[in-house]
Amino acid sequence: MVAPPWVGLPTDSKQLGHHRFAVAGEKYIRALADAAGVTPVVLPSLHPPLPAAAWLDRLDGLLLTGAVSNIDPHHYGGAPRVAGDPHDPARDANALSLLQAALERDLPVLAICRGFQELNVALGGTLHARVHDVPGLADHREDPAAPVEQQYAPAHALQLVDGGWLASWAGTGRVRVNSVHGQGIDRLAAGLVVEARADDGLVEAARSDAHRFVLGVQWHPEWRVTEHPFHHRIFQAFGDACRRYSCKADRS
Repeated sequence: MVAPPWVGLPTDSKQLGHHRFAVAGEKYIRALADAAGVTPVVLPSLHPPLPAAAWLDRLDGLLLTGAVSNIDPHHYGGAPRVAGDPHDPARDANALSLLQAALERDLPVLAICRGFQELNVALGGTLHARVHDVPGLADHREDPAAPVEQQYAPAHALQLVDGGWLASWAGTGRVRVNSVHGQGIDRLAAGLVVEARADDGLVEAARSDAHRFVLGVQWHPEWRVTEHPFHHRIFQAFGDACRRYSCKADRS
């Protein structure tokens, strides 16, 4: 029996009581196991980061998760951070270094919410630090006082690009998705191709044509993934790419 591929998840650095912890959302771990059919490997985020090669030599894919924190604007030449916005320097350092090394190896990558923003920044793109403050763009944040089921309920429509991966997996050109983010794509990196936009024009998904499987989405397909065929298909496609990489990878 062939062992499932190993997929790494960079963690967030959290202060809990007197100590810092490396944490990863269970919903991402479950989605990898239940929908992608891979073995999740949680990667601790330290600052400065551990060498990426030590992990990537043993991995078959990389999942960049969402997070409460925002990418520090200095990573993309943005305006100074706004007081009160949450940041995670350890996550920034680890995710961006891991991502750069993964792209060089052509490792399959699925990037979700903050992860999509990390992908865009790593390839030279920029971000809106606060989408809701940009004229012409909608407020894409959730209601923090609402029950979690309402926060992750479908919130707005997406137009999927004809001929793209997402349109082929969805079987339609228009879907509704949840919306749980404050940052968003400003200038899309030159290496990325748009897969989906919100009705206000914000880029909500993109892929790289220069790699075997690199896909970023702004919403949260991991949320109750097995209940949503379109989202399940995203994780299946990622898992399939990791299995192909695992079969071809030279572990010697």
